Amino acid sequence: MAVIKKFRIKSFKKKNSLIEFENVSLAYGNRLILDNINFKINEGQIFGMLGPNGVGKSTIFNLITGLINPKSGKIKIGDEDVTKYPIYLRTKKFKVGYMPQYGGYFNDLTLHDNLKAISEIVIDNKDYRTERINYLISRFELDNLKDIKAKFLSGGQKKKLVIALSLLSEPKVLLLDECFAALDVLTIKMLQEIIVSLQQENNITICICDHQARDLLACVDVAMILNNGKIVAEDTPSNLVKNISARNAYFGESFKFN
Repeated sequence: MAVIKKFRIKSFKKKNSLIEFENVSLAYGNRLILDNINFKINEGQIFGMLGPNGVGKSTIFNLITGLINPKSGKIKIGDEDVTKYPIYLRTKKFKVGYMPQYGGYFNDLTLHDNLKAISEIVIDNKDYRTERINYLISRFELDNLKDIKAKFLSGGQKKKLVIALSLLSEPKVLLLDECFAALDVLTIKMLQEIIVSLQQENNITICICDHQARDLLACVDVAMILNNGKIVAEDTPSNLVKNISARNAYFGESFKFN
């Protein structure tokens, strides 16, 4: 698949760190998942996470949203330590949106009613709810699907719906967990274009984790490789695939990006 990102942000004008992990460790029982990791996601950046199954990518999302707390270390959003903040406060105060790997919608509600139900939770102004729903339906070209129950939508249409649901609250940060999984080539390209346009048009900071390495690298500015609880490498896509440590830990010798 052709690289669809027409530019990559290599130098941020402000270099404002929007999300920061400081010496974060987490274990499930005796199994260490994250071992004293440190990384930053800059404002307006599209950031990618790659690594083998069980390496902690989804765990990092759970730590950002507040679903779980680290064993040690700090998680900062903006300049504020949010390590002990509950989920709702991170969502409302810091405007964190999340697209889960599975589900994220009500099967037996129509596409429109899914948006209406979530809007009643995240948008206080009733008139603005309708305006925001109509905008997202138009933005993702879902007009002809709005009266169809979510369970009858295709894989790509469901992904569009879940991204639209996550954008209802106008987040500053959008977390996308395995957004390219089990999708056809054209649908993946469509999602890549949506992700890049969200950065360009709305200046949303986006973090993606996925096993589809080429698809992820095609639309991120920076990516990191996780393995054995550590960050093995972090760089721009073109540099990352040349990194010896990244190739040994994840890509392998035969991997080609372009």
